[in-house]
Parts: sequence; C-alpha cells; structure tokens
Amino acid sequence: MSDGAKHSLLSPSSSHRWIECPPSARLTENYQDTRSGYAAEGTQAHSIAESKLRHRLGQSNPLYKCFDIEMDEHTDDYIAFVTEQLEGLTDPKVYVEQKVDCSLWVPECSGTCDALIISDGVLHIIDLKYGRGVKVDAEGNNQLRIYALGALEMFGFLYPIHTVRMSIFQPRLQNCSTWEVTRADIEKWAEEVLKPAAELAWYGNGDYKAGDHCQFCKAKAECRERAKANMALAAYDFIEPVLLETNEIASILGKIDKLVSWASDIKDFALTEALKGVKFDGWKVVEGRSNRKYTDEAAVAEAVKVIGLDPYEHKVLGVTAMTTLLGKKRFEETIGGLIEKPQGKPVLVPEADKRQEINITTAADDFADPIEN
Repeated sequence: MSDGAKHSLLSPSSSHRWIECPPSARLTENYQDTRSGYAAEGTQAHSIAESKLRHRLGQSNPLYKCFDIEMDEHTDDYIAFVTEQLEGLTDPKVYVEQKVDCSLWVPECSGTCDALIISDGVLHIIDLKYGRGVKVDAEGNNQLRIYALGALEMFGFLYPIHTVRMSIFQPRLQNCSTWEVTRADIEKWAEEVLKPAAELAWYGNGDYKAGDHCQFCKAKAECRERAKANMALAAYDFIEPVLLETNEIASILGKIDKLVSWASDIKDFALTEALKGVKFDGWKVVEGRSNRKYTDEAAVAEAVKVIGLDPYEHKVLGVTAMTTLLGKKRFEETIGGLIEKPQGKPVLVPEADKRQEINITTAADDFADPIEN
C-alpha cells in the first residue's frame, strides 16, 4: 500500500506520527527525502505482487518474471493469502492497486490499496509490507483506517458496507494480522481523532510529543521535546541500580530502548553534520577502524592453490540460505526432519507482548551458568 502523493504533507504512512505529534508535519516538510535500497526493494516486490495477483484474477495477461527466489516465494505467499480471503464469499469484487481519495478527512491526502475486497457488506483491505525491520500490526493501524475511509467514500454508496476488515501481510517476518471493526467505529474515529489532528497538523499547530512515533521522524535527532523526554530518563544514570525501587525499574525498562535509539540518532546526526563542516566543541572527525580485505579474491585463490593449499572454507549453508537455495517446499521434503529449534534465551518484555510467559523456575535451571568442579 502506498501514499498517492509523493511528497504529501499528511501522508497516511506517517499518520501515526502526525496524529500523535501534529506540529511535526510542518516541522519536517522541508527536510530532504532519502530513498533507501530497502524502499526500492519494497517497490519491486509490490510490482511483482500486483502482476501475480492480476494474473491470478484474470485481470491481465502479462506476468512479470521474478529472478529473486526469496521475493518470488514471498509474493506467492501473498497471492495465496489474498485468494484465501475470497473463499466462501458470494460474488466478491476485487480491486488491485486501487487508488482512493482520503481528502475529505485529511487535506490533500490519497493512497493506493494493494488489494481491496468487497462482499456481503464487508470491506476488506489487505496491505503487503515487504520490509523485515519493524513488525506492523493491523489492530489500531492508522494508515489502514485512513485508506478504509477513502474506500468507503468511493464504494460506500455502491455497496451496503457495514463491516471493515483490515489485514497486514508481512511475509519476511512471518507476520499476518487482521483487525475487524464496524463502519460506524471507523467513521467515529475519523470525526473525533483524525480530522482534528489533521487540522492541527496542516496549520502547524498543537503540542510536540515524544514517543514511539518518533522512530521515522526526520527531525528526531534535533527535536528538543524528544531530548527532554530522554534526558529525564538519563538522570537515572547517577543512581545505583540497587537503590532504585521496583516500580522505578519497571518504568525505566519501558524507556531504555527509546533512550538508546535517541542516543544513536544524535551520534549519526552529529557525524553527518560534521562531515558537512559543522564544528562541535570538543569533537573532531577521524578515520575509523577498518579490516583488511582482498583486492582480487580470484587471484588470491589461484596464488594459494599454486603452493598446494586449499584457499576455500567448506561448511554447510545456514538454514536461511539453504531455504533460499532449495525453496520452502523442497526444503521441508528434503531436510525438514533434520531441523531443530533450540529453546530461546529468556527475555524480559512488556505484558502486551503476545508470546506466552515461561515458567521462571524451569528457565532459571535451563539457563543457569554451569558450576565448575
């Protein structure tokens, strides 16, 4: 799913940020856009997925050839998921890469739905997320809700839609989540939350607010509000952990990752600025450490062979690389019985995490340090 306007001020994909922190929209509008290799990879995956889905639905004859084995398999999985959603439906209408206008609620806002299904009073929007960096949940997803509003505006008068279903399909993280709400719920959210936030954001009003939404903000390294929030936590650095109360530690645990992320953002930003000529008192740019490397691996291999030695490492491919080599189906058929998944090391996570809580006593025994005799 993509935003319709390339440089939209209030894009659906960044809505989590500008709804929580309205003035950040105008604050960052003149920041330079940077396009990563990951974004290009995602664009390619969406193009392949669109071609395959249209072909499956009989909407077009051309079928793009995908030479990336992993991408080919993941887009196949996406097509399988979409077609599974059609099972049992009566005369479903399927729209692929459907553009929707969301400007009734958000100024100059539009986007494109990867797959949109309408049947029996239900609107189902499916969003392919090809990235592997951040797991995305469908529940409470603002981007999906905004696109749902655009789809309702476009199709609501043609079909008696009363239920909105939204799905995120993220194959590289084995993440597939679906959230269902009533049409009334979506429209109530639009009036009470979305429109007021969009109006504030459009005019650069409202209060700055730090939080999870800062992650993809272009001003996150320079933002004073984020700095204030993290410096408040950094004050605990002057207190011995043993002197902290249990409730204080619980509060800190929920903020440590944000503090580490903020510190990393500051360092990256400062280096970028320093390379542009900006001077920071007490700091200078030097050459970092580097590792030796061959200028010509083929020549190295031949030179070592000449003296009678083997220049190559010989080891079995890792599980991920082997899966890519064989393909999922042949992998399971050939060596599936030779794979095991060891017990994971205990990790402390928030209660909202969906993983099942482990038996503390058993875990302590399993991962206790061995006692030397």
